[in-house]
Amino acid sequence: MQNGMHTDRDRCVRAVRSKDARFDGWFFTAVLTTGIYCRPSCPVVPPKPENMVFHPSAAACQQAGFRACKRCRPDTSPGSPEWNRRADLVARAMRLIADGVVDRDGVPGLAARLGYSTRQIERQLLAELGAGPLALARAQRAQTARLLIETTRLPMAEIAFAAGFASIRAFNDTVREVFALSPGELRTRAPEPTTPQTTAPGRTRAATPGTLTLRLPFRAPLNPDNLFGHLAATAVPGVEEWRDGAYRRTLRLPHGPGVAALAPKPDHVACRLTLADLRDLPVAISRCRRLLDLDADPVAVDDQLRTDPVLAPLVDKAPGRRVPRTVDGAEFAVRAVLGQQVSTAAARTHAARLVTAHGDPVDDPEGGLTHLFPAPEALAALDPAALAMPRTRRTTFTTLVRELAEGGLHLGVESDWRETRSRLLALPGFGPWTVDVIAMRALGDPDAFLPTDLGIRRAAAGLGLPATPAALTARATAWQPWRAYAVQYLWATDSHPINFLPV
Repeated sequence: MQNGMHTDRDRCVRAVRSKDARFDGWFFTAVLTTGIYCRPSCPVVPPKPENMVFHPSAAACQQAGFRACKRCRPDTSPGSPEWNRRADLVARAMRLIADGVVDRDGVPGLAARLGYSTRQIERQLLAELGAGPLALARAQRAQTARLLIETTRLPMAEIAFAAGFASIRAFNDTVREVFALSPGELRTRAPEPTTPQTTAPGRTRAATPGTLTLRLPFRAPLNPDNLFGHLAATAVPGVEEWRDGAYRRTLRLPHGPGVAALAPKPDHVACRLTLADLRDLPVAISRCRRLLDLDADPVAVDDQLRTDPVLAPLVDKAPGRRVPRTVDGAEFAVRAVLGQQVSTAAARTHAARLVTAHGDPVDDPEGGLTHLFPAPEALAALDPAALAMPRTRRTTFTTLVRELAEGGLHLGVESDWRETRSRLLALPGFGPWTVDVIAMRALGDPDAFLPTDLGIRRAAAGLGLPATPAALTARATAWQPWRAYAVQYLWATDSHPINFLPV
């Protein structure tokens, strides 16, 4: 699929008639006769083609005067895969809007993070998405409000504030306009929130104040094995854990700490968020989705990889592998350096020591999480002599955290992938492996590749692929632009423990 799919009318009509959930989030169908907009997989009888109008975003539908369908709830579709496979201005802006930047800092703050004028950003978003940054942020606020209305019993005034609305009136007007229901009517229609939460067979616990339970949708198929297995295997004690069938970790959020618990289900990922401030709800959701790569288009990825006869059996055996990413780019870069040339166990030990000594404490009544991962500013202030690592890697570590703390290096969702790679390669001790693993996990580049990785080379040799980095890179050109996903399939063939060997 390609950018601007909503302009291909025939293709959109076919997708709506087939109710293909794969296209949910790629475009939205507005129906002229009813004044509503739907996701392509809406279960109702499809309208006549002449009554369909297609838009690239929910915000564009809302700006055109259409209301969200009450059956298919298009505002809860998976996000468009476009924003996680591209690194241009529009994609970077969309990632920042999902991360709540417009609500916190306004459009000028968004422009400052991207290095463009507000006029340029508004023009490009309007041209491609049919809505500017304020309308896109408003659509996100409406979705957040609906989540809080339906999953909590918070007073409406608190929900309005938590969702980012400036006033109760704006909250009421937006909810009515988008959903054709008042906030009270939305709550009446929703099932009663469940208070007790199961932790294990035969045991329950009371809900923790500030805790929300919701579903994170994804495009099928999703193979959770590598995704959750990798996160559990590399979990840093105190920051992450695997407990009662869920991956749990602490989150550093704009208004305070949070804890996320994520568990794979057949048609969604169960998500339980405990937040110090409910204003962080949309940011926490966005970061959890990004961590699990839930907005990917697995069919498009797997179809491309199947064109290689060596990869095809791996894809057919376990389709839908995702790339485990991160909730914090700076954290992952630090962990990548800690993991250079050592085993997973050693990397976890190094990271756990830093967490205990320099991480901010958190209270986790549900489990064993104790700290946020240390911020770059805290790590930049530590005594290098206290680092139990070789001198050269100590220099790599201290240079990285200083660059992150002083703002010379940014590893956020707005990062320009090519420019950031160049900046990383200029740092001492950063070779292709370290840069590419950061590009894959922290920056989200779907085409990042690790030809020098020992596990990849072992897997390649076992499959009869060329095992030298240069030859393997040449063979992998056929896997573009999804080489990061090919890495997941190759790693799955290697029974050896994960090791972080090259730099």
